[in-house]
Amino acid sequence: MVDARDNGGDAVLEWFDSHCHLQDEFDPAPGDGPVEPHADRLAATIARAAEAGVTRLVCVGTGGASSAEAVALARSLRRPGGPAAAEGVAMWATVGLHPHDAVDGVHTLDAVLAAEAGADNGDTIVVGIGECGLDYHYDHSPRPVQREAFALQIELARRHDLALVVHTREAWDDTLDILSDVGVPEHTIIHCFTGGPDEARRCLDLGASLSFSGVVTFKNAQEVRDAAALCPPDRLMVETDSPFLTPVPHRGSTNEPARVPLVGFAIAQVTGRDVVEVALTTTENARRAFGC
Repeated sequence: MVDARDNGGDAVLEWFDSHCHLQDEFDPAPGDGPVEPHADRLAATIARAAEAGVTRLVCVGTGGASSAEAVALARSLRRPGGPAAAEGVAMWATVGLHPHDAVDGVHTLDAVLAAEAGADNGDTIVVGIGECGLDYHYDHSPRPVQREAFALQIELARRHDLALVVHTREAWDDTLDILSDVGVPEHTIIHCFTGGPDEARRCLDLGASLSFSGVVTFKNAQEVRDAAALCPPDRLMVETDSPFLTPVPHRGSTNEPARVPLVGFAIAQVTGRDVVEVALTTTENARRAFGC
């Protein structure tokens, strides 16, 4: 486990996990220990995040049901006496339709967005649209349907003045073309960036920010590290995408927000920046992008 003070000094680092999926009912991977009830496991996950200095999280929706769960989870954790309140951890949510599920239709997000718009209690929960985009690796939804759903969600982000969280895999040209055609929202985040320097420059030229996951620690991901090295400090974020993409040296176990400092440390190494600077700037960038 990464300690919040594990930076060669006395300062406690605070980190922002800009992309996780804590609403998932995932089974622990081998070596993670006994299976716990989800509520207990969640409380333990939040406690470990706090111990590692991860004080802010965005729980990301991938469809109507998972978006509603993300919102409900973020809201429940704000209750007095809840695990997040007790640990000093804040959570927000996004509402989105993953390209895998584009055939379900963007209208499946309407009820979640309407409920939040009607809440009007001054307690902002939904801070982004997504994850949405294009995935031509699996093609679980037909590509024309993916493109239409992506364009509609870009429009949603612009209409609601929310951050846009983009998933793109083996679809760089179409992803960037659609963003250009529809209009890039002010705060657009290319989540789990897995391109190289050329793709990074193209995204940055459009005004997007790049969010790096545990992939930046993988042995075969030199191009991703090269992209991180050229990313301006004010356009860079860190994430876990948990429970997926566990960083080195914990490959093979379930990922969680407590491991986002490992991503930050890797970014510090490839950029030659002090880890304290990386923690401060990535946290500030995420707070600005999501308005929290």
